[in-house]
Amino acid sequence: MSWAFVFALAATAYAFKVLGLVLIGDRKLPPMLDRCLALIPAALIAALVVKDTFSVGQHLQVDARAAGVGAAVIAAWRKAPLIAVIVIGAAVTATIRAAT
Repeated sequence: MSWAFVFALAATAYAFKVLGLVLIGDRKLPPMLDRCLALIPAALIAALVVKDTFSVGQHLQVDARAAGVGAAVIAAWRKAPLIAVIVIGAAVTATIRAAT
C-alpha cells in the first residue's frame, strides 16, 4: 500500500464527513434513523471482535482466543472493571495456549 493511497482514503473519509454536515446541517434526523445510527459503532466493534477471534487468514478456527473472549464476556457481564476484563481474557488465552 502506498502513501498516496493512504492519503486518498483519508481525504475521501474527510470528504464524506463534510458532505454529511453540508447536506444535513442543523436539521434533525428522523428518530428511527437516529436510533439506527447510534447502534452502528457497537455492531462494527462486535463484528471486528468476532472476525479476529474466529479467523486465521482465510480460514475459520476455534482456538484459545475463543475461550479468552468468552471469559472476558462473562467478566463484563458480571460488571467487572474494564482492566479486569482485559486481564481475565488475556490470562485465559495465555493459560490455554501454554497448556496446549
